[in-house]
Amino acid sequence: MARKHVVTIPEAELEFHFSRSGGPGGQNVNKVETKVTVLFDYVSSKVLSWEQKGRIGGHATIQARLDSDGKIVATSQDHRTQLLNREEAVEKLHVLLDNALYRPKKRIPTRKTGSSERKRLETKRVRSSRKETRRKVTDAEEE
Repeated sequence: MARKHVVTIPEAELEFHFSRSGGPGGQNVNKVETKVTVLFDYVSSKVLSWEQKGRIGGHATIQARLDSDGKIVATSQDHRTQLLNREEAVEKLHVLLDNALYRPKKRIPTRKTGSSERKRLETKRVRSSRKETRRKVTDAEEE
């Protein structure tokens, strides 16, 4: 079952490059270009809003994957076929974008309960009295 992505990038906005890859494939490794590199120019994308572009540009993982032209790079060479590597590279790109566009929920602070506050103070008193016996006795306290 395919995942639902926050944003779906049309193939027209993606740039594919193919090259020879290592790994399994026997004789094919030397003659078939199965490694896929996907480039996505998010700045000139028509699918993304300016807010989304700003969020993507500020994300640390995306910044680590930018090339010299400012395009996001995702590669795949795990499979023996170009088609499977192409699908996996596009999926990796979508996951990167989903992570960059994810907005964590704003935390709403909650109040302490009365019983939790009473328990906290009671354990504090017990701990204090236990440690009180370990203190050094001074001359002022002896008199």
